[in-house]
This record gives sequence, structure tokens and C-alpha cells, in this order.
Amino acid sequence: MSEKTFPLTLAELREVVKKYPTPFHIYDEKKIRASIRALQKAFAWAPRFREQFAVKALPNPRIIQILHEEGAGTDCSSLAELVLSDVSGVKGEEILLTSNDTPADEFQKAIELGAIINLDDISHLDYLEQNAGLPQCLCFRYNPGDLMEGNDIIGKPTEAKYGLTRDQLFEAYRMAQEKGVKRFGLHTMVASNERRTEAFLFTAKLMFTLARELKERLGIHVEFVNLGGGFGIPYRPEEEPLDLMEIGEGIHKLYDELMVPAGLGDVAILTESGRAITGPAGWLVSTAIHEKKTYKDYIGLDSCMANLMRPAMYGAYHHITIAGKETAPCDHKYDVTGSLCENNDKFAIDRMLPKIDIGDLVIIHDTGAHGSAMGFNYNGKLWCAELLLREDGSIELIRRAETLDDYFATLKYPGSVIK
Repeated sequence: MSEKTFPLTLAELREVVKKYPTPFHIYDEKKIRASIRALQKAFAWAPRFREQFAVKALPNPRIIQILHEEGAGTDCSSLAELVLSDVSGVKGEEILLTSNDTPADEFQKAIELGAIINLDDISHLDYLEQNAGLPQCLCFRYNPGDLMEGNDIIGKPTEAKYGLTRDQLFEAYRMAQEKGVKRFGLHTMVASNERRTEAFLFTAKLMFTLARELKERLGIHVEFVNLGGGFGIPYRPEEEPLDLMEIGEGIHKLYDELMVPAGLGDVAILTESGRAITGPAGWLVSTAIHEKKTYKDYIGLDSCMANLMRPAMYGAYHHITIAGKETAPCDHKYDVTGSLCENNDKFAIDRMLPKIDIGDLVIIHDTGAHGSAMGFNYNGKLWCAELLLREDGSIELIRRAETLDDYFATLKYPGSVIK
């Protein structure tokens, strides 16, 4: 079981709401630090282990700064994420660029920052060289095809736009050698919200075998193997959290069996988690503002899918509790909705919850990854604030709520002052 709790009492939350009106996402610093420390403990055996936090999960410089204090680098997929890393204190080869269909300015920024570049396609090698130059350390992303089954979030590898085939991978490393690149890494990312230990062990075995073959065939001694992320979290209370120690020890055994005898016992291990680090440490707090009774009973919130897209996009489950009613019986069935002009703007469908009264504070759990990060402005909806619950119990505003002035700032229309 995974108990779903919220770190503030109803009285404390009401005080927060007085200063920062709902909706907002709030993150727990103590829980974030505990999550990355648990991952590091599971891989304490690995040479130079580093978590490359997936910036896309929670692109906020304050969060990146906290994780960097804990020893994390970043995994970036865009120009903005590269800049976020830099301003957050992440420097040089602590940054990894793993984008796809990458424009030249992203490669150029990565070269400027001294980041490791992880190429997604064999054709990108010439494009990178022509438009930005080659980095000190280069990596390629492997797509294992039908060797892996994928899932609803990341899709089937054979249908994914990401990565190189096996044949392309070896050819890409050979080409990079000919161009004078001396330092290499190896990367894959084939899981998302994966909850099976054996999937991570299979990935490790696959990648360690590839690392051995790169050395045997091309004489390349990779500096690191990036096993990707994909560590799942228990979105439902009845689900058990992953046993990270079991995963770490399983990969340790494979490393000793495959890497050490091949003279690769100095190769670093990287991961690029996002969800597992910040997901359970975040909550979307909203206020119930409407109740509607037609063919079903609806509770309307002051937030919408612009603040949390996952339920509408994936049919994903996010647990919901009502502040102050955590122990009340769940004897009312509701669709919990937002105000977008889209019928899939629902946080929950036919969810059994306590009786909800107008003005109740509704807490949606596990929004610390791919929550605010996936926000948008459809219907002119505005991004909500992000708050940080500090370890000392204080509240820090780490993103102010977007305003109508922000929304109109980039629009040009008759009478506007935009040039």
C-alpha cells in the first residue's frame, strides 16, 4: 500500500490560500531530497553514479537548484531547459542534451555550455558538426526495437521516433571516431512509469552487452552508460512503491558479470529520472466552486486540464482527497472537472469521494512531475502558481501565477503597444 498524505493540515493550508489563491501546485522540499537520496543509495556501488534529472518533468530553477545541491545533473530536451540548467548552477558535463529533431540553436547552446550531447539519429552527426561543431563527449541513443515492449505512455519502441537501430548505432560510433571524437557514452530510454523490476534489469543487461560489443568491435571504452529513467511511482493507494534497492542490486550483479570482466569496471552509471524524484512530492490544490447534477454528479474546480493534463491525455489516475475530510467515508460518486470547453477536461470520472461542499479544498496527488510542466493556454487559461514547502515549514513562491497581462504580452492587435 502507498498511503496518500498531504504535508499541511487544513488550518495550515487555509493560511497558505489566504496569500496564494488556488489553484496552485505545491512541492515538498524534504520529500524531494529524500527521493534523490534513495536513488543514490540504491546505486551507491556504481562508479561515479549521477542522476540526470529530467528537466521536462518539473522545469523550475528552484527545484533544479535543490537537486543539484544533492549531486544531480540535468537531462535536457530543449534550448529553454539548457538555459534553466545553467541559471540553476548546473554546469558543463553535468548537463546532457537529449533532444530529437533538434534545431541548430539547441546544439549550439549545448556546445557553448560544454554539455554532453546525446544524438537521437545517425543523420544528426553531420548536422551537429556543420551547425555547431562536435562536443568533447558524444553519446547516441539506442532504440532496441521489438526487444522491448514499451507501454501506453512511451509507446512501442518500433513505433517511437526516438533513437537509433542497432546497426545504425555501431555505424554512428564509427563515423564519430572518424571525425575525431575521442570520448563517448551510451544511452537508452525505453521505459516510462515502469513498475516491474525485471524491465530495468533487462535494460541494464542490454546496455552492458552493447558497451562490451562497442569495445570489442570499435575499441570504444565508453565513459558512462545512461540507463534512462522510467522508474514508476504508485499513483494508486493500493500500489506498492518500487523497491529501488532491489533494482540497484540487480543491476550491480549484472555490472559485475558483464562489465567488470570486459575491463569496463570503471564505467559510470547514469539515470535520468523525473517522475520518481518529484512526482510524489507535488500536489495540485484547487477549490470546489460548482456542483452540477444532470445525468451524473459533477464537482467543478477552479483548476482545469491546463494545470494537469495527464488524466485527459493518458486517462491517468491521480488520487484525490478533500482537505479536512481525509477520514470521511467515500460515499459520493463524482466526475471532478475543470472549465475548459472540452469534455475530457476531467480529473476523475465516477470517483468515490466524501461529500464535497462548495469552498472545499480539493487536493490532487502526485503532480510533482508532468503536472505544471505540461501546462498550456487553451481557452486563455493561465498558468497557476508553484509553491515550495521548505524543510523549515515556510512557504516559498517559486513561480507566480500568470496574469492576463502576461497572456496579452506577445499578442499584436489593433491598438496594442507590441512592436
